[in-house]
Amino acid sequence: MLRISRIAGPALLILVAAIAVVAGLQFGGGAAVPILLDPGAVVRWGLPIAKLFVNLGLAATIGGLMIAVFAMSPKRDEFNITLDFAAAGAAVWAVASAITGFFTFLAVRNQPIDLSSAFGDVLASFLTSTELGQAWLATVLIAAVVTVLCFAVRNMTALVFVLVLSVAGLIPMALQGHSGGTADHDAATSAIFLHLVFAALWLGGLLAIAIARPALTKDRLSIVLRRYSTIALVSFIVVAASGYVSAEIRVENLANLLSPYGILVLVKVFALIVLGLFGAVYRNYAIGRLEASPRKQRGWFWWIVSAELAFMGLASGAAAALATTPTPVPEIVAADLPDSSPAAYLTGSPLPPTVTASNLFTLWSFDLIWVLICAFAIFFYLAGVWRLHKRGDSWPIYRTVFWVLGMLLLFYITNGGVNVYEGYLFSMHMLGHMTLGMMIPVLLVPGAPVTLAMRAIAKRTDGSRGAREWILRIVHSRYLAVIGHPVVAAIIFVVSLWVFYYTPLFRWASTDHVGHEWMIIHFLASGYLFVQSLIGIDPSPHRTAYPIRLLILLATMAFHAFFGLGLMTGTGLLLADWYGAMGWDNGVTALEDQRIGGGIAWSVGEIPTIALAIAVAIMWSRSDRRASVRYDRKADRDGDAELDAYNEMLAKR
Repeated sequence: MLRISRIAGPALLILVAAIAVVAGLQFGGGAAVPILLDPGAVVRWGLPIAKLFVNLGLAATIGGLMIAVFAMSPKRDEFNITLDFAAAGAAVWAVASAITGFFTFLAVRNQPIDLSSAFGDVLASFLTSTELGQAWLATVLIAAVVTVLCFAVRNMTALVFVLVLSVAGLIPMALQGHSGGTADHDAATSAIFLHLVFAALWLGGLLAIAIARPALTKDRLSIVLRRYSTIALVSFIVVAASGYVSAEIRVENLANLLSPYGILVLVKVFALIVLGLFGAVYRNYAIGRLEASPRKQRGWFWWIVSAELAFMGLASGAAAALATTPTPVPEIVAADLPDSSPAAYLTGSPLPPTVTASNLFTLWSFDLIWVLICAFAIFFYLAGVWRLHKRGDSWPIYRTVFWVLGMLLLFYITNGGVNVYEGYLFSMHMLGHMTLGMMIPVLLVPGAPVTLAMRAIAKRTDGSRGAREWILRIVHSRYLAVIGHPVVAAIIFVVSLWVFYYTPLFRWASTDHVGHEWMIIHFLASGYLFVQSLIGIDPSPHRTAYPIRLLILLATMAFHAFFGLGLMTGTGLLLADWYGAMGWDNGVTALEDQRIGGGIAWSVGEIPTIALAIAVAIMWSRSDRRASVRYDRKADRDGDAELDAYNEMLAKR
């Protein structure tokens, strides 16, 4: 029975997923014969089934890698088994993506298959010249590279980069499929990406544990399961939130839930609720029983896992069917927007109302990625403080206040009025940039998150690396030792400012959603690194003298002011075919708005700089006071022997 239960889970997953996708296609009409061009039954049915195996393969890859680097010990067989499973998943991902790309080509071009060179030329043109073909080609190549790396790499640090590459392989997929109306494209893309990543972590992580179970004996199983349950809980929250956003975009109202697409969405919701109940049973009951009597409960426990995998198969099959099922809400193109301004054609969204103080605080454009990042950052920080409090340790209240305020400001900048207007007005873009790079880090750095993590997270002793171990690894890395030096951090901070605005990076960040997300991450990280090098409380490989810190800060302020003045006095418009073509009627021209942005870069950017200078001066004063106290105590202990020796040396001269 125990041996049968080992096979039952993965087998049930594949069987239920296959049944669900076929039933979903039949019910939702995803494989129905089109009115105009029919690519054939093989393509109509084969395309969603191939996508199902793409999803299962990438789940095995990403989930397996995550479990390997965060839950498994490299000293045990469980580690290698998990990596072999991830490699097999990546191979499935690569092959299924190739088949999906080929079927997509047949569906889009309606090209009959033959062995002629003309067919190959058309296929090559599709893969290299169209966005859809390029996306699947990139997915295949990334999956193939990950397959090789999973077999070849066994270093845990290197495997983190393999995991990052695997997650990056989902970006082309997130840019395809049902992207919602044009006005909701960015929100839909973020939701799909998050959904793919965390569904993969959830499903693939459980599959990896099931495959590695022969090596997980006695107490090891419960330890790994507890680590996985934290990942699963976070994944459940993100999958639920991203699923809601996707459904809201494509379904819009309750009446549309009765459409075939809406019914399939309800099937996924049902599966998600059941999976959430499974998770609650694990955390509150099953793992405890497994720890109390591991030998008696192992068989029973794995049958529960098999049932959970079956519901994951139901959700996976329904998701694959939804990908080709017509949505009840038609996709809106720019020409259909009621707003006929040039901005509507450039951005795909209606022009927002005129900028006012009220609109800046009442209009919202939510970015689910940053909503979740801010929420989790506040929650885990407060959870760490609470853990210290429960064991009787103290944590300065001001650090908590600074961290929460910084995250709330980050939430506003990435979701509030500034985010509404930054794609239309350069001044709003610059306000967001200055806040990300200067104001938010000045609030976050005094929160000392690394110090809190070191005190609140338990140390592992089995050779695996959890959050604490990975944070220490990063803090003590040679890379951070180089870029964390105040001089290097200042150079990165200043140079990236000029490089960003005077290279194609600015266009990419302004016109592309992926570029916009990169911009937020880069300026937030570079600003945090710079502020940390000056006033950081967290451990750092460099403790530069305070006079040097002030000199670095003053030099940075000068370069910053020069950049702002350059924009204020400039006569050329940056990104003229974007900001200069919006047709915005708000009383100022695009060039005048750019000059306002230069004023923001100078004035708003200097306010945090002054605060930093004051903070460095205060820290310098306190350091001198502490040094003086230490010297006085030493003099009291040895009778001021150091001073006497110095006077004696002078007397001899």
